[in-house]
Amino acid sequence: MKKIILILGIILLVGCKSKTIVSAPKPEEVKLVKLTFSEVSESQKDKAYELGKRVLMTCNTSKFKPFNESEATASVIKNTTEERLTKTCTKFRQFYGTFKDLELIEIYKNNSDQTTIFRYKALYTKKIANKELRVSMNQENKVSAIKSLDWIDLFKYK
Repeated sequence: MKKIILILGIILLVGCKSKTIVSAPKPEEVKLVKLTFSEVSESQKDKAYELGKRVLMTCNTSKFKPFNESEATASVIKNTTEERLTKTCTKFRQFYGTFKDLELIEIYKNNSDQTTIFRYKALYTKKIANKELRVSMNQENKVSAIKSLDWIDLFKYK
């Protein structure tokens, strides 16, 4: 009986591990910061608006003036072709009607890659249209990304 109690005692001691203290994670640097409209230069806002509108106007005119190296990064130039836009625009026109304009809603600064994200609400003739256009501008004031999404009031990145 003493041997059983001794063995159970040893098993109990081995089974009980000391708890490790977990330190609280260090807070990461805030990656996205919402900017006021006055914190962004008028020229940058105008450029983002014009380039975003140029893309969506393709849906109305079926003609797209390609971006040049002073307006966009190489990856955006490569991926923004008239063929791809026409394919997307066919769908958009069918569901949302004719594109009218862009309304700037919010501007964010991404501190991890130093891009400025312009969040526009795309306005179409059909009232059911609820689309968003995001135009990202890099430090060189070139379009680094253009993305169309369904509109949601809460901004979600990626």
